[in-house]
Amino acid sequence: MELNQLRCFVAAAEELHFGRAAQRLDMLPSALGRHIRLLEDDLGTRLMTRTTRSVALTGDGVVLLREARMLLEQADGVAAKLRARGRTESAIIRVGAIDSAAAGLLPMLLHDFRRRRPDVTVKLTEEKTIRLLPRLMSGRLDLALVRPPEKPDRRLEFLFLLHETAVVAVSDRHPLASRKRIGIADLAEQPLIVPERRSRPHSHDLTMKLFARAGLPARVVQLADEKQTIVNLVAAELGVAIVPRWTSRMATRGVRYIPLAASNMKGLPLAAAWTRGTRDRVRDEMLETLKASLKRYAKEA
Repeated sequence: MELNQLRCFVAAAEELHFGRAAQRLDMLPSALGRHIRLLEDDLGTRLMTRTTRSVALTGDGVVLLREARMLLEQADGVAAKLRARGRTESAIIRVGAIDSAAAGLLPMLLHDFRRRRPDVTVKLTEEKTIRLLPRLMSGRLDLALVRPPEKPDRRLEFLFLLHETAVVAVSDRHPLASRKRIGIADLAEQPLIVPERRSRPHSHDLTMKLFARAGLPARVVQLADEKQTIVNLVAAELGVAIVPRWTSRMATRGVRYIPLAASNMKGLPLAAAWTRGTRDRVRDEMLETLKASLKRYAKEA
């Protein structure tokens, strides 16, 4: 019985859906299923009943879920303590961030943190939320700036930071490029480039909800995974996109970012995340720096 097998089992047991559990762990559903089968073979019992439409725990599965959670919490706690001791000695912190935070909030935070702790080396990882959270839980990251998930994993702690302002990205040759503000009604007939919901649910849903509230259909012509790809498609005049304002800091020629006309809808949420119940002096100092300057950062969002 291996810890990785237990992690796969707990994720599948909590989600009762192999696809969502695999996404949560940043792995393929087939690999997750293989780990659970190996665990069942090792224990000599069925832990789950699976059909094409549903997943359910057996009696032994219910017992193992309770015990596995405790085992994983203990293992994660021991690993976190050792990692924290090592980082205290070497003064290194590993920080992950989604793309817009990496372009906007993170440079301001690191500038302020460097003044406080010039001796600390910061190792940065830029990824999507669905890939950053598993790295936090496995100990490969100490802190991450992410979109808060709909169902937060109880092994992680989240601190809401701010809502990023949404703007409209258009080609500088687009008829709307000269506008000072753009309303959703102005985009009613425009081809939209929208993020994949699987990888960027908040960004995808924001666009859909803005159109739904305006009582207008969203004319989606292109789905894309990466923010830089979306902006490049806008520059190529293949459509327009609703993106976080910090996206404008990404170097892309031929694109204008125009504020949305008054909307009661909040922008895209941003949160800091770390492993619950762990102590890390360097990480906590970075969090203190973040909290102390949060109002100033929010004004730039």
